[in-house]
Amino acid sequence: MSVCIGIDVGTSGTKALAIDAKGRVLAEASASYPCHHPKPLWSEQDPEDWWQATVKVVRSVVKQAKLKPADVAAIGLSGQMHGSVFLDRNDQVIRPAILWNDQRTESECQEIERRAGGRKRLIKMVANPALTGFTAPKILWLRNQEPRNFERTTKVLLPKDEIRRRLTGEYATEVSDASGMLLLDVVKRKWSKTLLEKLELDSSLLATCYESEEVTGTLTQSTAKKLGLTTDCVVVGGAGDCAAGAIGNGIVRSGLLATSLGTSGVVFAHSDQPEFDPEGRLHTFCHAVRGKWHMMGVTLTAGGSLGWFQEALCTVAKGQTVPFETLTAEAAKTLAGAEGLQFLPYLSGERTPHLDPHARGALIGITLKHTRGHVVRSILEGVTYSLRDCLSIMQDLGVPIRQIRATGGGAKSPFWHQMQADVFGKPVTTMVADEGAAYGVALLAAVGAGNFKNITEACQATVKTAQEVKPDAKTRKVYDRAFPVFQGLYKALKTEFPRLES
Repeated sequence: MSVCIGIDVGTSGTKALAIDAKGRVLAEASASYPCHHPKPLWSEQDPEDWWQATVKVVRSVVKQAKLKPADVAAIGLSGQMHGSVFLDRNDQVIRPAILWNDQRTESECQEIERRAGGRKRLIKMVANPALTGFTAPKILWLRNQEPRNFERTTKVLLPKDEIRRRLTGEYATEVSDASGMLLLDVVKRKWSKTLLEKLELDSSLLATCYESEEVTGTLTQSTAKKLGLTTDCVVVGGAGDCAAGAIGNGIVRSGLLATSLGTSGVVFAHSDQPEFDPEGRLHTFCHAVRGKWHMMGVTLTAGGSLGWFQEALCTVAKGQTVPFETLTAEAAKTLAGAEGLQFLPYLSGERTPHLDPHARGALIGITLKHTRGHVVRSILEGVTYSLRDCLSIMQDLGVPIRQIRATGGGAKSPFWHQMQADVFGKPVTTMVADEGAAYGVALLAAVGAGNFKNITEACQATVKTAQEVKPDAKTRKVYDRAFPVFQGLYKALKTEFPRLES
């Protein structure tokens, strides 16, 4: 057999799945772990938790699919982007990893833009402005705030690449995930020597950079034994979770766009050439398709907003929470527009389009008439409006959009799926199988193993669309009226958010 395994090191847990040579899923498993917030707007995790979860889920899929060690030919890796794992000369983790949704690095972002000669020059170097979630500001934060830890640091790895190191012993990354470090020349698809020099960072801190389907190493003997595999199993570059999810849903040619509603929300468009937003509101990264790029807008707290509401305010007896299905059913009984209730989903600051670490969540317009169902509906609508913010910028820049594919938890909810179509004012398609980033990197592994000629061929053979939902004309009009109000509320509150911190 020529089985491939995809591993996705997410924020809430790690998922693995195994596919056969034709891309059919044989087994899947997941394992969760905590996220720590030692200070407001800080977000950290222990890389050891990722590794223990990886071992658990890989062993599980091998057992479920009844695979022999030699059956698994290749592994693909995906994971949460931008996180920083700091290693010493003995490959020991120096401190907890700082994650993508951590907002502690505002001053370091300003430092990067100053050293680069301004935002426009920075965008010319690495295609993006300095954002608090990116990796480079985290490295400078360590240098500024924890100098002893910085002096001990010999390597900085992204989350999935720390798992790669433990699998293969290699320091490697690939272009899609590396794009989000703010240290990659995205156009040339290699580390930016110019910016590294301006930041006074040694290139030896960074891993070797590959294309996404390239082989980066093989399993070490000890790891192969631990996972129940062999040292002939190769590990390919893989992809950051957004690019991997797009691959898993066939976003590999111009005109295709994906919306993903997980912990964060993403609008992702394939591009044959590197396209840029002059204001830096959208990200331009290398795609996991060799020689291609993508534009992406990100709202930091999408499904995470509903998750926060469920966990913080919907607890019932014995610590149990009200199920999502119950909450969305209550929301579905209310009117579109939530009878004037609006929600700003900026619980972790915001990236697109505001680039504002000070932004905060807000529930505005509450009256005595509003119920829990109204609140839930306003949360779902606010998150979807934030995706429309991203989509609107793409449309203004002339990005071709022939089909929108909805993925993630929002696509699994018929109510939220229809809401996307109504808010966007465009038909939205779901997929036959929405396995997310783990499936995308399993397909990349299949290319690396020789099961397919390239990732485009792999997607054409395996990825199929399912249901298309069209916008309801009446509901669309409601959202078209409410969307400018949503945008105006952020503008009205923007200057007040920093005052709340004091």
